Amino acid sequence: MEATIPVLILAIPLFMFLLLGLLGNKMSHKLAGILGTAGMGVTLVLAYITAFTYFFSGSADFISETGQRLQYVVFNVDWLQFYENLVIRLGFLLDPISALLLVVITTISFMVHLYSNGYMRDHHGVWEKGFQRFYAFLSLFSFSMLGLVVATNIFQMYIFWELVGASSYLLIGFYYTKPSAVSASKKAFIVTRFADLGFLIGILVLSYYTGTFNFTDLTSVPAGENIYSISLTTSEHIKNVFAGSAAPMFMGASVLTWALVLIFMGGMGKSAMMPLHIWLPDAMEGPTPVSALIHAATMVVAGVYLVARLFPLYLMEEASLNIITVVGAITALYAAMVACTQVDIKRVLAFSTISQIAFMMVSLGVARPEFHEGLGYMASMFHLFTHAMFKALLFLGAGALIHAIGSNDYTDMHGLRKYMPVTHITFLIGCLAIAGIIPFSGFFSKDEILSSCLGNGWVAYIWMSFVAGLTAFYMFRLYYLIFWWKEHKVREGHHAPHDQPWTMTVPLVILAAVSVVAGFVPFGNLVSWNGEPYDFMAHFDWNVAAVSLLVAVLAIALATKMYIKENPLPAKMKNALPNLWRWCHHRFYWDELYIFITHKIIFGCVSRPIAWFDRHIIDGTMDGFAYITNKASYAIRGLQSGNIQMYVWVYLIGALLLGTIAAVCLI
Repeated sequence: MEATIPVLILAIPLFMFLLLGLLGNKMSHKLAGILGTAGMGVTLVLAYITAFTYFFSGSADFISETGQRLQYVVFNVDWLQFYENLVIRLGFLLDPISALLLVVITTISFMVHLYSNGYMRDHHGVWEKGFQRFYAFLSLFSFSMLGLVVATNIFQMYIFWELVGASSYLLIGFYYTKPSAVSASKKAFIVTRFADLGFLIGILVLSYYTGTFNFTDLTSVPAGENIYSISLTTSEHIKNVFAGSAAPMFMGASVLTWALVLIFMGGMGKSAMMPLHIWLPDAMEGPTPVSALIHAATMVVAGVYLVARLFPLYLMEEASLNIITVVGAITALYAAMVACTQVDIKRVLAFSTISQIAFMMVSLGVARPEFHEGLGYMASMFHLFTHAMFKALLFLGAGALIHAIGSNDYTDMHGLRKYMPVTHITFLIGCLAIAGIIPFSGFFSKDEILSSCLGNGWVAYIWMSFVAGLTAFYMFRLYYLIFWWKEHKVREGHHAPHDQPWTMTVPLVILAAVSVVAGFVPFGNLVSWNGEPYDFMAHFDWNVAAVSLLVAVLAIALATKMYIKENPLPAKMKNALPNLWRWCHHRFYWDELYIFITHKIIFGCVSRPIAWFDRHIIDGTMDGFAYITNKASYAIRGLQSGNIQMYVWVYLIGALLLGTIAAVCLI
């Protein structure tokens, strides 16, 4: 493959960021929107061409004689060289998951660019202040995320990982005059920085022992060989370093385990896994298109992508996969329970995102080559794709509702189905997809995850099935409360709600259509854990599918009974379990816990004594030296009075003293 198109995929968003960032104020809002959307549209076409060429061209560069899909480095240039074997390069890597993410990122980003042309205006058509800056930040984010997924080495991934964090900070804090938005952007930045510190340490540990940053050295295998049987790497050096009783150890665990857990810590931050999840719900303070782009489909899957990229290494250390499974399972249940009690529609979708990302993490954690040829890996990537489409649809649908009503609170939105029919139908499709109802895309990807959990044991399967049931319940709770329940009168000064302009409606229709048909894509033929075609339907467990479908239908039926029209059942349930409801409504007090730790312990018990010591002891000592010096200089200032006679007397006295001392010494 020629490097021209891959280079343009990265260059166009970067160019649009520089153009709109530097010259945006000199152009009209409409022109900035057209340029930003057109640039992303061209990038979308080029990304589709690249992915189509990789998946369907049949080139020997991409597919081996045995049918395995290979890793292909389009270009790779040296950037920093520490020593002969440890070089940081910038390049473009094509393999099944990077090609998949190219499609996901450019599709969602283009939809968000198009949608924002309508969303970032008020009811009178007046553009938001800073509209050009908004599009510049969108382009920066798209460039950063694309650079992350095509990275040829883990250090290049880290560079773009940090760029993604910076652009996320800028987009969350877009409304910089709003204190809550500023606070949310700082919270997201600080929490993910702590996580990224672990990621960086993990990278350094891994590269120190392996002597390489390159993904092809760390994870690729010779065509036709079984990854599991050769310790999952072609590098004899890496196998020798981490094999046998002489493997480096630290505190009872191998260095590889520590490195992989620290790297996963970075993924926990970006993907909002507990206990580093607290930034994502507050990030909803950004514009809704930002929520759809960053916090539904792209940035939050970076952690999942990171684990998938290094999956062969994770398979070498089962302890690290067990940690991923436990963290993912706990996070999935926690977020689903909290989502059942929220009243802000964007926060319901935020906690839903946390839960669904945790689903993907669990799927990777339970993936093993001996069960259905690594089904969990394929299922995770499949759900990443389908979830990106229907969750972006739900967020953009929420944006249309907020734009029409002027509030995020579902209590202001009852009975909207007859006023906003397009939004109603598309939002319902998104709810059916995430609930796992056949034939929508979420049914297939979710059930593949549940099948992989079953292969790991009944505990994981029952746990995640319960979470799936909660997902169906809280999504249809949200749906009924918005579009059914009881109709509110239009508030004074507001017009009746209606569907939004075509720039906002077309993305909803397209994403809804994808959510309907994406489940029928032969995903296993495109993405599998070892690059070999995976017979999707041959391993599809209809028993698991039937049970999960029954669970989803029962959950939807319960939501229908409670929320399709006004009735006392929700209040009764709340009163029946008041403590559980209160804990869920307050997110199990995680924010209060962090505030207590930071304000009371770190600031109060650690920082304040240190500040006192600094001000009174360190500064006091320096001030004391200055005070003594001033006093001494004041006392001897008379020695420089300007009186010549005084100088002569001092000189004579000094000379006499020196003479006397010399005479005494000679005697």
